[in-house]
Amino acid sequence: MNWRDISYLRRGSSRQRQAYRTLESLGIFETLARFDPVLVGTIPLDLALPTSDLDIICEVHDLAAFERVLHAHYARESGFMVERKRKWGDEVVVCDFEHGGFPIQVFGQGKPVERQRAYRHMDIEARLLALAGDAARSAIRQLKASGLKTEPAFGRYFDLRGDPYLRLLELAELDYDELRKQLLRKTKN
Repeated sequence: MNWRDISYLRRGSSRQRQAYRTLESLGIFETLARFDPVLVGTIPLDLALPTSDLDIICEVHDLAAFERVLHAHYARESGFMVERKRKWGDEVVVCDFEHGGFPIQVFGQGKPVERQRAYRHMDIEARLLALAGDAARSAIRQLKASGLKTEPAFGRYFDLRGDPYLRLLELAELDYDELRKQLLRKTKN
């Protein structure tokens, strides 16, 4: 899956199509193009609940320039807020606002998007769903509807021991065959 091309949302669920229209109306991927924006989280995976937000991660090495772009383009949006914080040892920028019926969060970190945790979580979750099928997707949606966050829902469904956020990052390092073997071992136990 090419996560950089959001056109896949046009062919998706009702919520995905709505997300596509919202993102297109904002022009946010064009505005943030120099920061390599990628939509991550539950919407791309079609696991979204009605309250799910649109999470966009970016590669940002000049936080001040990133903040200026966010202010210039989105400061008039409802609930607009930008803050710097430390996350996983890095200084990051987090911007929140609402548009088109969606809460939107834009996250900037000084590393390539493919190496950021949110991307790596989404990528392994997509691989797990591809291996486990529609039953897994339905069960994980139900777990999320019962109040679990996405990674703990995957942890529970796939019986991942320990911190599900860290376990998913470990699984993300496996190739397709090794991941499939790991899942088969779990189902045989």
